[in-house]
Amino acid sequence: MKIEVLGSGCPACKKLYEMTQKAVRELGMKEKVEYFTGDKGINKLIELGAMSSPVIAINNKIVMVGFTPNLEKIKSVISKAKEER
Repeated sequence: MKIEVLGSGCPACKKLYEMTQKAVRELGMKEKVEYFTGDKGINKLIELGAMSSPVIAINNKIVMVGFTPNLEKIKSVISKAKEER
């Protein structure tokens, strides 16, 4: 499973990346969370058709748009994507 956080590099993007890493750890998963910002992040956002950022993408599919401080919500979208594999 490929988990990515995409954004411009703003503080919300960085915080979402940190929270996503924590969610993955708490779920007992071994996957590494990749973080793309700047030009690379923006290009990936455009590639996936995102209209805003930050974004969590799993296996090149957007699963969450926008920042949330809710760790349980992040864990939920990751768990749901894992089940759909």
